[in-house]
Amino acid sequence: MKILLAPQIVLRLRGELRRAGRREIGGLLMGEDLGGESFRVVDISVQRSDGTHSCFIRNPKDHQKYLEEFFARTGQDYSRFNYLGEWHSHPSFAAVPSEPDIKTMQSIVDDPDVGATFLVLLIVKRFGKEIDASATGFTSQTTPFSIPLAAEQEETGPERTGVSEWLRKIFRI
Repeated sequence: MKILLAPQIVLRLRGELRRAGRREIGGLLMGEDLGGESFRVVDISVQRSDGTHSCFIRNPKDHQKYLEEFFARTGQDYSRFNYLGEWHSHPSFAAVPSEPDIKTMQSIVDDPDVGATFLVLLIVKRFGKEIDASATGFTSQTTPFSIPLAAEQEETGPERTGVSEWLRKIFRI
């Protein structure tokens, strides 16, 4: 499995992390199935409330409208665009899942009402202009596993020269 972060997601995460400062924030990861067990994160929801310097608890009700709008924009093409998992920041800790993070994600993937066969947890941390990140996969049949993560390269052209190089510099993965 491989996770790609679209360039606009990298930029959005960077801005949201800067805005949040030392407070944890998070939300949903929405993905595009690229085939061959590769997925691109194409959108995220952001919950700026209910986070402290050491904890973030997602409120599902805060994300319902976002989910409805995402599925409407993608034409309810659930086999191509769907809920991929969760993300949150660790401004005070390493960009790896904590024990509570692991237990929470495992409980979501084990919940038959959710209906997910796998989930991804993206943990991000800001270091100045750089972002450190990890992706962890969850299924009901396995222990959590590390997933390769890459910042997708943006197309370059006369009007976009240097954007890809800049993304590589600010996204350390």
